[in-house]
Amino acid sequence: MLQTIGMQAKAAVPMMQKMNTDLKNKVLKAVGDALIGNTETILAANRVDMENGKTSGLNEGLLDRLKLTSERIRGMAEGLYQLVVLEDPIGEVLQMKKRPNGLIIGQKRVPLGVVGIIYEARPNVTTDAFGLCFKTGNVVVLKGGSDALHSNKAIVDCIRETLTENAIDVNAIQLIEDTNRETTTAFMKMNEYIDILIPRGGAGLIQAVVKNSTIPVIETGTGNCHIFVDESADLTMATDIIINAKTQRIGVCNACESLLVHEKVKDALLPVLAERLKEFQVEVRADQQASALMPGAVEATEEDWGTEYLDYIISIKTVTSVDEAIEHINKYNTKHSEAIITSDYMNAQKFLDEVDAAAVYVNASTRYTDGFEFGFGAEIGISTQKLHARGPMGLTALTTTKYIIYGTGQVRP
Repeated sequence: MLQTIGMQAKAAVPMMQKMNTDLKNKVLKAVGDALIGNTETILAANRVDMENGKTSGLNEGLLDRLKLTSERIRGMAEGLYQLVVLEDPIGEVLQMKKRPNGLIIGQKRVPLGVVGIIYEARPNVTTDAFGLCFKTGNVVVLKGGSDALHSNKAIVDCIRETLTENAIDVNAIQLIEDTNRETTTAFMKMNEYIDILIPRGGAGLIQAVVKNSTIPVIETGTGNCHIFVDESADLTMATDIIINAKTQRIGVCNACESLLVHEKVKDALLPVLAERLKEFQVEVRADQQASALMPGAVEATEEDWGTEYLDYIISIKTVTSVDEAIEHINKYNTKHSEAIITSDYMNAQKFLDEVDAAAVYVNASTRYTDGFEFGFGAEIGISTQKLHARGPMGLTALTTTKYIIYGTGQVRP
């Protein structure tokens, strides 16, 4: 089965790479319209997954990731509509230089080929992956988790039906429906057919792909994201940002999991913050100084500093300086998203320069690390590695380049 999927994917590559921008945009809009038009069918499939998830004991964060609503489906469609208005990167000539021998050498942006994506209970990834790959002339093979199987099938069926209506090879997108571990492992070895593999999910999935894949991997990271409240911070702003970053959606990789507070503002900030967190039933795990100011807090352990909870839990530590905050963050973070709340320009710049993460914020919520929010239309994932792509991966992250050379008969002496 996997070999057939791989062969069909490779066979679809030439058509995809020759497709013009107008046709790509027409199809993307049609798929967005079809998603909205098939909302009830997709929601019915999602309800099956949600019931199965509750029965199997998925935690609240994972259920939130799995859940689809009419509004979320409209958001998925909107992501495709945004891609329509974005510039097509394929064919862009990045540079062109003339050598002393007369050769004109340039770089041109081209598709990657076949993109494989392994992901967990996030059915919205299905449309994001399709849209970004389609706009960049790539074929995509999807391996979703068993928790979202019915939802993914309904979405992919909707997309493939729209491709058929527009005379496009339906194998521009394929879903591997077998959800057993052996199939997933075998998929990671399909370097004959898949040009690049992108995992999206928890730390276990990502590390399994990195360790087992024979296909080049773009590593998308888990999110142990921090907010540091500096001594010069506007504390009302800080409280609002912390509450948003922690509670707006708990099951996402850009949610705040750990808070650092300068000791000079802990007395003014933490009792107020404790009351706000209590409204959302957030469990606080804190060091001794913070615990004394936050009734109900439990003592944090070393493990808490490095944990992505994906739950209504936050760790809190007091620090004596911006340098101590940066050192702590760089020791325990996952290089995803970090924020400082401050009115001190020099501390803001120091934080931006020295924190090692894909996205670093001053006076804003980490929840903005998202392809849609960054104006990319959608994202294929948030890369926490340092090669090829880093941060929210939009259209250009799904391209590579080739050199194009114009000559007039030159031969090498």
